[in-house]
Amino acid sequence: MNLIVSDLAPHIALLAQGALLTVEVCVLALAGAVVVGAAIAMMRASGSRLLRGIATVYVDIFRNIPFLVQLFFFYYGLPELGIYVDAFATGVLALSIAGGAFASDVIRSGILAIDPGIVEAAQVYGLSRRTTFLKIVMPIALRLSVRPLGSVLINLILTSSILSTITLNELTGSAKIVASQTFRPFEVYAVLLLAYASLTYLLSIAIARFHRRLNRGVLEAV
Repeated sequence: MNLIVSDLAPHIALLAQGALLTVEVCVLALAGAVVVGAAIAMMRASGSRLLRGIATVYVDIFRNIPFLVQLFFFYYGLPELGIYVDAFATGVLALSIAGGAFASDVIRSGILAIDPGIVEAAQVYGLSRRTTFLKIVMPIALRLSVRPLGSVLINLILTSSILSTITLNELTGSAKIVASQTFRPFEVYAVLLLAYASLTYLLSIAIARFHRRLNRGVLEAV
């Protein structure tokens, strides 16, 4: 089949709007995932057996339940308890919580990669354990985790296509609308394939370069 540009051109604005919505959802979800992941990573690194246990259970649960099931629970299940959240907020919430389970492993790995000598030096200067962790360990761990966190972002972008199942017209949802209006599913979804491939490829290159620039000189120090 030939791609009929004249048939798709009137719908480019809708697809662009869907792509923008995908970016908005995923950027907010990444921020949420980093916050959740950092909290879980700190709990797993704490001396409290209870906190470590809670964090471990959290990671095991949200890494082993299909995201679609989690999404439907938040969107269709919570209203049964009187909690109503719109599709956009539900998408951000679900992606943040699920992404946080993966981000916690990334951040924890960054913490473990830090030279213990840095922590010992901070203690020599009289810094408390908490101050050392929040002011020194976490910033370095996050810098070291930029690239793998970028992989989490890419995974969020790919996973966000499932949000079309709760009526959120992000990129995939917009493509479904265009396909139903133009009766050209092959061409529309071919464009969708190229859009996701291009977006994630360019993003991976940008993340790799940002990681190298941000950690220039830091990698040798840890």
